Amino acid sequence: MSHRMIDVLDGEDAVRSLVERFYDLIETLPEGENLRRLHRRGQGIDTARTEQFNFLTGFLGGRRYYEEKHGHMDLRLMHAHVPISLVDTETWLALMDRALADLGHTGPEIDTLRRTLRRVALRLVNDLGEWGTPAKRPSP
Repeated sequence: MSHRMIDVLDGEDAVRSLVERFYDLIETLPEGENLRRLHRRGQGIDTARTEQFNFLTGFLGGRRYYEEKHGHMDLRLMHAHVPISLVDTETWLALMDRALADLGHTGPEIDTLRRTLRRVALRLVNDLGEWGTPAKRPSP
């Protein structure tokens, strides 16, 4: 019996559906506005859909498409230039939770996935300023 999360979700097609639903939510809900803005500064949401699928497939125990393409799976490196606030992280997590629920993913393994995503996402919160440069600190 496999314990890979990709198998719990029911394979690559399910991961693709999850990514599509997640980005549909980002693109349509008011709470996704700042995430949309951040993606517009980068390569856009269409590219993010592809790269999120590539990353999540490997992250969940499937083929490591992202690593094959980019040579690593280092989330901090991928997001080093992106100003990620705690609010943005909580929005990302809430929309991913909703996408999982919308697709009927429930149960203890999905709860474990949610906890894992939360732990990883919170590690990406940084102190970059508005345009991805270190925030200026007030003088003492």
